[in-house]
Amino acid sequence: MGKFPPSMRSAISTTLMKNQSSVIPAKSPTATPPPLPKPHHFPKKPTKKKTPSQLSGKTQDSSSSPPPSLFKSPNLSDAKKIIDSVISSTTAKAPLDLRFHNSLLQSYASISTVNDSISLLRHMIKSHPSFSPERSTYLILLSQSCKAPDSTLASVHQTLNLMLTNGFEPDQVATDIAVRSLCLAGRIEHAIELVKELSSKHTKPDTYTYNFLVKHLCKSMALSTVYNFIDDMRNSFGLKPDLVTYTILIDNVCNTKNLREAMRLVDVLNEEGFKPDCFVYNTIMKGYCMLSRGSEAIGVYNKMKEEGVEPDLVTYNTLIFGLSKAGRVKEATKLLGIMAEKGHFPDAVTYTSLMNGMCREGNALGALALLEDMEAMGCSPNSCTYNTLLHGLCKSRLMVKAIELYGVMKSGNMKLETAAYATFVRAFCREGRVAEAYEVFDYAVESKSLTDVAAYTTLESSLKWLKKAKEQGHAI
Repeated sequence: MGKFPPSMRSAISTTLMKNQSSVIPAKSPTATPPPLPKPHHFPKKPTKKKTPSQLSGKTQDSSSSPPPSLFKSPNLSDAKKIIDSVISSTTAKAPLDLRFHNSLLQSYASISTVNDSISLLRHMIKSHPSFSPERSTYLILLSQSCKAPDSTLASVHQTLNLMLTNGFEPDQVATDIAVRSLCLAGRIEHAIELVKELSSKHTKPDTYTYNFLVKHLCKSMALSTVYNFIDDMRNSFGLKPDLVTYTILIDNVCNTKNLREAMRLVDVLNEEGFKPDCFVYNTIMKGYCMLSRGSEAIGVYNKMKEEGVEPDLVTYNTLIFGLSKAGRVKEATKLLGIMAEKGHFPDAVTYTSLMNGMCREGNALGALALLEDMEAMGCSPNSCTYNTLLHGLCKSRLMVKAIELYGVMKSGNMKLETAAYATFVRAFCREGRVAEAYEVFDYAVESKSLTDVAAYTTLESSLKWLKKAKEQGHAI
């Protein structure tokens, strides 16, 4: 209990500017304790996704691309023989295109060194005149050179020079591929160095590449380093941060609980001529809610409305989570009506947050009542919902209700979360019902809810407590 729901976490990506929300009809909760839920709202088993060829009813043409395991060894001599053999045998059936040759090079590059890949490319050009490499061919080598575990950018420069020699000046696509490959290989400092070099000699990165790099800098570098990079790109190359950049920064400082800096960045954002959007305010509210500072979260919500930014479903879910976590369930419940007026109806996250708050206050029966109302309105509870209720019922020592709810979870093949499992097992041990505690342990292991070690450690500690309580005469 108390963990921030995954659906309310920020996900900075290049699609930040797209606003998405889901609306699920529901009504305000009732106060009448309901009977226990019936096992009918459960997650569906995942279905296997069909491949594009299966969807279209067509099979892939094996002559258009070589098999991924074509090269078994990085040996260059063997690779040349394989290339000659494959191209010769395939050309007799149909003319080959650039994509086929690139696939061959890509296949070999995945297991070879950069120098050997370049040598193979030269062999392909010399031995097969019909093959004329294009920019995409050299980008394969560029990606490989960036992923190589080098202490310098020597192999990257080698590939870039090869591109230039053959008439392909590095463009924004090349910059993007290089930056992403370097970052994914953990070579962040090399990515910074290369971006500045390419910006000076060839072309500046586009906003997507720039923000991708800023995001990775935030993950691995000190905030001062990130700010220095942004200042350098602005002063040296005129590349200014945009709304997405500031959102990445705000999300980063919120995750480090530096909310004062987050609010300062909002002011800077305004000074730069950008209007903070809903995502920015939601991110800051999330930071306050994680610290159980509901009043500050409400303050951000009010500022948001004053600035004319319309709250979305995530806004209300964030506030309801934060207020419920801070013990202000009545205030959180009032937001349900406001949500409905604005056209945003409660979903599983909304209800689970309220249930969490009710259980924290010891009102587990009220949380069960909310579950009935939730299901009646067609909003399906998820695994987190049931685990929250199970935890709350055990804490309130309502074991009959807890056992019935556990039965519903088992019939739906739901996994037990760590907190719910631990509380349930301890509740059984507290009542001296060891056999039932072992049964829960078996289910946790069989359903892979927890690792064997984690599940047994919890059971063992509960049994030790029971033994000590019996020795002291406190056990039931």
